[in-house]
Amino acid sequence: MSRIKFYFTSWCWDCRRAKKFLKEHGVEYEGVDIDESPDAEEVVLRVNDGRRKVPTFEVDGRYFACSPFNSSLLAEELKLPPKE
Repeated sequence: MSRIKFYFTSWCWDCRRAKKFLKEHGVEYEGVDIDESPDAEEVVLRVNDGRRKVPTFEVDGRYFACSPFNSSLLAEELKLPPKE
């Protein structure tokens, strides 16, 4: 599987749903709380046209936001097989 970086905030409901989704699918990731890392917040702002959108993911150098949370979109972006 690809290397996944997950930018989130602790208070974000969509981020919590994304974490649960990743855990349920056994997806390993590096998590970065943008409230604790100004550099990470700058990345999120840059890749989302100045918007502080979380959750934002980086997969092999490609960025995408999943806000509002959408399990189908996230599965597609991460190239996960459909759950039976």
